[in-house]
Amino acid sequence: MRKVELLAPAGNYECFLGAVHAGADAVYLGGTKFGARAYADNFTEDEVCNAIRYAHIYGRKVYLTLNTLIKERELEEVYEYLLPYYEAGLDGVIIQDLGVFQAVGEWFPLLPRHVSTQMTVTGSLGAAYLKELGAARIVPARELSLAEIKEIKKNVNIEIETFIHGAVCYCYSGQCLFSSMIGGRSGNRGKCAQPCRLPYEIEKSGRKIHPLSLKDMCTVELLNQLIEAGIDSFKIEGRMK
Repeated sequence: MRKVELLAPAGNYECFLGAVHAGADAVYLGGTKFGARAYADNFTEDEVCNAIRYAHIYGRKVYLTLNTLIKERELEEVYEYLLPYYEAGLDGVIIQDLGVFQAVGEWFPLLPRHVSTQMTVTGSLGAAYLKELGAARIVPARELSLAEIKEIKKNVNIEIETFIHGAVCYCYSGQCLFSSMIGGRSGNRGKCAQPCRLPYEIEKSGRKIHPLSLKDMCTVELLNQLIEAGIDSFKIEGRMK
């Protein structure tokens, strides 16, 4: 059977060590800036560099999240932020912002760029365009069906990474403004308050329900189909779990 990468999350260094020694082929983690989990413990600069070196001893890979929208005034910071990780041998960077995607390609042409699910790739045309821009891997929008993911893989010769377990956004990946509108915490800046998970009261009856809280994804019964579809990496959600 074809080998598929198992990609595990790590919200702190202890979780990283657990993922490596539990058999993950790769680990994705966030540093102190620009990640979609601003309220996770996350990693200091030294911890990221140490994680990269440690993972390589065991033949594992480390991918860094840069999966938020970046403001114009922050762009120069991104270069300084990534440089020590690039020099330490970072295996890939997961990006949401298209401008940052292009800039990172110019700054670090040898660093593999992975298109975050937050970039909302929903079809072959978008995947093909991003491949032309230099993407090494695409994480399609989590809302896609297996058939839709298969179409992308069939039509575009690029690595596909897909979530196999964890939470699912009620909106399109990277397009939700709910948290920002009602709580001032932008999901596209790593600060989603997850209001879709909260109970809401029905005005007439006073009964509380969860109308927007989706069931977590669990694809254990679909793994063989995902492998047959040509998926290259199975991703587990949960850097804050």
